[in-house]
Amino acid sequence: MDAESLLLSLELASGSGQGLSPDRRASLLTSLMLVKRDYRYDRVLFWGRILGLVADYYIAQGLNEDQLAPRKTLYSLNCTEWSLLPPATEEMVAQSSVVKGRFMGDPSHEYEHIELQKVNEGEKVFEEEVVVQIKEETRLVYIIDQIDKAVAIIPRGALFKTPFGPTHVNRTFEGLSLSEAKKLSSYFHFREPVELKNKTLLEKADLDPSLDFMDSLEHDVPKDEETGAQRLKPKDTGPGVSRWRGATPWWCCAACSGQASPSTMLPAPRTMATSMWALVRRTWTCPSCYRRRQPGFLNTAS
Repeated sequence: MDAESLLLSLELASGSGQGLSPDRRASLLTSLMLVKRDYRYDRVLFWGRILGLVADYYIAQGLNEDQLAPRKTLYSLNCTEWSLLPPATEEMVAQSSVVKGRFMGDPSHEYEHIELQKVNEGEKVFEEEVVVQIKEETRLVYIIDQIDKAVAIIPRGALFKTPFGPTHVNRTFEGLSLSEAKKLSSYFHFREPVELKNKTLLEKADLDPSLDFMDSLEHDVPKDEETGAQRLKPKDTGPGVSRWRGATPWWCCAACSGQASPSTMLPAPRTMATSMWALVRRTWTCPSCYRRRQPGFLNTAS
């Protein structure tokens, strides 16, 4: 949420049941303007709130003139005083990835984790238990970084890249059309591209270098939180498995809406089954499939 249109954005987001009190909104709006002035940011975004047992973390991010440059992250416990967080490092990721459970709401709180380390004594090698202490502030940096990499997205056309390299806000962007808003290819990860660099020149031929310079969501596949493996696991039996592995989870919802083809159990013509990601997303919104646990259903609650 851009700090300049924060009040309107908060009203739109409050429909999910999570909102801020009037005094928090006023404090947040004023303090973010001060953060923008004091740190000399080009834009300040209200990232969100992370709930804690003792207190909540309010997160903001500052952007410079180049919108894809590394963002500066700040946190506050009272929406008034802000502290700058360090950038995430590989060491932080390795340490904090083992911490589970709720945040305490105290940046100085330390989690304890027991690791087995190999110790050499002469020719003997044995494992010794070592207690590693991890600060909650370090864990906060790790969580924000992981969320940004996974789900920070922008619509196509909101940013444009100049021939000289920097990325700027497109002031003429007025939103996506209804047809384009339904396509996953119309959304990009708000970070430096990773998959785009691996594409061939033939795959890049139809891309607009000024708009299509980030990774698209079109070919994303959801991963399991713990194992990192693809969460879509169709069973060996069930409608459509032998013909197409992705047909089972999509058909599960298509049958409920009367859009499946009974003869082949494959998607009927003029449906939305255009990619594997579309098949997976289709199963999230079907309560009937959730209750019946159809073969191949993607259970995000587990």
